[in-house]
Amino acid sequence: MKKFAVLALGLLTASVAQAQDPGGFRIGVKAGATYSNISGDNVEQITGAGYSSDFGDYKFGYNAGVSLSIPLSSDGFFSFAPELLYNRKGYEITSTQKNPGTGIEKIEVEQQRVLHYLDAPLLAKINAGGLFFELGPQVSYLFGSKNKSQTTTKFTNGDKDKVEDNGTFLDYTGVSRDEAYKSDLAQFDISGVAGIGYMTEGGISLGLRYARGFNSLIDTKDQDNEPKAFNNAFTLQLGYLIPTK
Repeated sequence: MKKFAVLALGLLTASVAQAQDPGGFRIGVKAGATYSNISGDNVEQITGAGYSSDFGDYKFGYNAGVSLSIPLSSDGFFSFAPELLYNRKGYEITSTQKNPGTGIEKIEVEQQRVLHYLDAPLLAKINAGGLFFELGPQVSYLFGSKNKSQTTTKFTNGDKDKVEDNGTFLDYTGVSRDEAYKSDLAQFDISGVAGIGYMTEGGISLGLRYARGFNSLIDTKDQDNEPKAFNNAFTLQLGYLIPTK
């Protein structure tokens, strides 16, 4: 998969150099929602026990950034679309304990780990009468991480008590870490991206895409058999391309 991503990046770069319609170059902005999780055979080394990678248990986040459109054909059917985005990804775990004691209906514990990424998608794009399809690699840099935990106690009389605990956590080696610690995770990721959307003649677009990470998030440094835990993210984006001519 990594070789495919590098090859695709090389082909896209070569295609840009051969673009025939520089007058159609456009720059734009994008923003939208992110729905993400992590998955893999060894994902619980990061998340701990009780983690679910089911689609309904993904974590909501958001993304925003800038985009370019560089035509590769005179009619605009093919184009190269690089972007630079901030993307708030991560995962969450929710557990519920019912009737734990007298006067208590249930206790809900929600744990989140927010992963702050800079994403650089490098996409080949087909534009077909407003409808567009995009495919290509994405390079990502993890520049921040934040652990959050909230415990909600619901009493039988209808009252609620919420307590936040954003303190230390145990990484996959069993060492206690600060809430913003990120060195247990790989800093860089390479993903495959595929998407579909629609853009008006005025440059307003709505797109849906999926990105699957190829590099394991578990940064074991010197271990030969690296455990498997990968980023997954769906993004729904509203964009606007500014015409340059």
